[in-house]
Amino acid sequence: MGASLLTAEQEQIMERRIFRVLLGKTTMECHDRGVRYLATKLRDAGMEVVFINFLEPKEIIDAAIEEDVDVIGVSSSVEGHLPVAREVTKRLQEIGKDDVLVIFGGVIPERDIPYMKALGVKEVFGPGSAADAVIAFIRENARARSLAIE
Repeated sequence: MGASLLTAEQEQIMERRIFRVLLGKTTMECHDRGVRYLATKLRDAGMEVVFINFLEPKEIIDAAIEEDVDVIGVSSSVEGHLPVAREVTKRLQEIGKDDVLVIFGGVIPERDIPYMKALGVKEVFGPGSAADAVIAFIRENARARSLAIE
């Protein structure tokens, strides 16, 4: 990696920053063990986690706005992830909140990932992904976003 472009003071601020993460599943989901595990790991890593379960995409966005989150994470274990990704990213763009980091996790076919990223999903974590990888991704990508708006 190259040298950091942050000053020492900015680095200290970013290390202390608490990211607000909304994790949820949509109405068709009933498998939530993985997303609940991730919520615990994110909290252990010092992030503030809002967990919602079994909501429509519009309700996910409404909760994200109300909670003023930095990240929306959606777990999907059944088909239906494409319309959810489309709806969530479209709604965020419509309301001018497309700087919110959107990630998905769960059982998502590889063939769907490029389309999801084209919609604005920043990363997709499949089965067996390490919680540490998700934490690192959030820290690195939310960090870049937060510096851009300060």
